[in-house]
Amino acid sequence: MVPAGDSSILLVGCGRMGQALLSGWIDRGIAPSAVAVVEPETGTREAVATRFPGVSVLPEPGLLDPRFRPDVIVLAVKPQVMDGVVAGYRGFAGAGTVVLSIAAGRTVASFRRVLGDQAQVVRAMPNTPASVHRGISVACAGPAVTAAQRALCTGLLEAVGGVIWIEDESLMDAVTAVSGSGPAYVFLLTEALAAAGIEAGLPEAMAGRLARETVIGAASLLSATDASPDVLRQGVTSPGGTTEAALGVLMAEPGGLRALLVAAVRAAAERSRTLAS
Repeated sequence: MVPAGDSSILLVGCGRMGQALLSGWIDRGIAPSAVAVVEPETGTREAVATRFPGVSVLPEPGLLDPRFRPDVIVLAVKPQVMDGVVAGYRGFAGAGTVVLSIAAGRTVASFRRVLGDQAQVVRAMPNTPASVHRGISVACAGPAVTAAQRALCTGLLEAVGGVIWIEDESLMDAVTAVSGSGPAYVFLLTEALAAAGIEAGLPEAMAGRLARETVIGAASLLSATDASPDVLRQGVTSPGGTTEAALGVLMAEPGGLRALLVAAVRAAAERSRTLAS
């Protein structure tokens, strides 16, 4: 059992995002003994215990001391299973404990219905580049969350990248669609660019490497300058050149890349709203 007061952070779920967060916290100097993890999956639990020695890793919340009151409970389980998980933590979410959820589509109100009307809840949406500490998170505080609790959540999220706070929770569906799902769009673009290179006659290995390194390089260039993406795009595009010919296809209206992305983001945002219902 984890003794009461032995830990200030309770991490519920320790899959990819949970481990990304945990790694960032420890890299930032949080003591492993300050974290308790509840992870029901045996293989994942064993991997976490091996990777993060000193962290308490338990299979279910019943093994926590019932007097335990962490400073923050971080909910890092999939939204589809959240309803069956969160009720088990009502007893640990007392006064002074902030609940930080990173589950897509799960509203502040949905957690307060289960945890109680007095629960202090922050809803956040990080993305998968958090695993290399280059993520971006958007957070929204529910009723009664204090300035100190906001600062605590900021610090925990900043361990894996930048943080933006919003006041209007309804924007979180669009946030999820753009930044939460966004890395998958970039990976798909890389796949498609490699496939197009093969179609153009390049060997498979070469096409894959060119696509991968081009996307990485372009992202690094974007990161290294304050120039907007459209300015950088124009810098690559010579009048009458090859890039202009390609962009004529990608930017065609209707049906070009922009229209596809608008439709994709709309679909993801709608799914986020559905998860909340």
